[in-house]
Amino acid sequence: MDIPLECFDTFIFDHIYAALLPAQPAFNGLNNGLSNLSLADASLWTYTPTSKFLSFQPRDAAYLSQWTRDNPYRQFISLFFITWFGGAAIYFIVSTLSYIFVFDKTTFKHPKFLKNQIKMEIKQACSSMPGMALLTAPCFWLELQGYSKLYDALEDGPGMWYDFLQFPLFILFTDCLVYFIHRGLHHPLVYKTLHKPHHKWIMPTPYASVAFHPVDGFLQSTPYHLFPFVFPLQKFAYLGLFVFVQIWTVFIHDGEYVSNSPVLNGAACHTMHHLFFTCNFGQYTTLWDRLGGSYRKPNDELFRRESKMGKKEWERQVREMEQRVREVEGEDDRKYDADEADKKNL
Repeated sequence: MDIPLECFDTFIFDHIYAALLPAQPAFNGLNNGLSNLSLADASLWTYTPTSKFLSFQPRDAAYLSQWTRDNPYRQFISLFFITWFGGAAIYFIVSTLSYIFVFDKTTFKHPKFLKNQIKMEIKQACSSMPGMALLTAPCFWLELQGYSKLYDALEDGPGMWYDFLQFPLFILFTDCLVYFIHRGLHHPLVYKTLHKPHHKWIMPTPYASVAFHPVDGFLQSTPYHLFPFVFPLQKFAYLGLFVFVQIWTVFIHDGEYVSNSPVLNGAACHTMHHLFFTCNFGQYTTLWDRLGGSYRKPNDELFRRESKMGKKEWERQVREMEQRVREVEGEDDRKYDADEADKKNL
């Protein structure tokens, strides 16, 4: 995350920190007075580009704050805001594009689609983002301190073979850990507190992709942050994969069932999870669900336009879903949740 931090420092944060915490004027022995801080006075911090391929030359404001760029408190605060607002930007851009061009609007007619659901999804996502950013920022801060195995130049990595291998390795590693974390979040001891808020969305829209309890959202993202501390990862590959993860999370909530692959965990597979709770915990593939006995093949009706949102299919889904709710939660309290949400939105 050092490359985005350097970019934001140069164009935004240097000016903010210089205004909020201006550097103390340096003592000038020639005139027994105080002089303005110059670039030469900033000897405690020296600019070093974060990458050989992309860097942002600092301006004068970089040297005009008491908190130089290597100040740990400044780094943490900056990373918190980058994570918060950067994640929010990706969420709104990708979710909105998916909603406009991909999302099947007939989902609105489904009996389990809540009144004002999109508004509630966005509200929950926005309220959770600061908490998720606060929990995530320490991971990025540890990377800045050199504890990770991120590398810049390709020659700094294990070799050209690894430059290609790191992508499937990332997918396999994170897919495995997300499966076990996600399945663990369905344990009765934590489900109602942490994961149930996301399962309010029986028929999710792209805006449900980040509509989590903040601890739930962070826990399911930990494999992505853990990977560069365990395996080497090129910096730009890391940034690309970080964006890819967020885009993929939107896609599996978009309600457009394109993939009927027995390997790929697409939107249809994830809809099965939202409907029936105890299946399809994976993120990218069905591998771990198959090994763990939790895979459920999406109904063939979902891939035919005439039957996907037909009354017969809806009634079958609702009957089974409500039975699963009673089995998992002891009672069907979703109606209560929906009624309470409707009251708040009146």
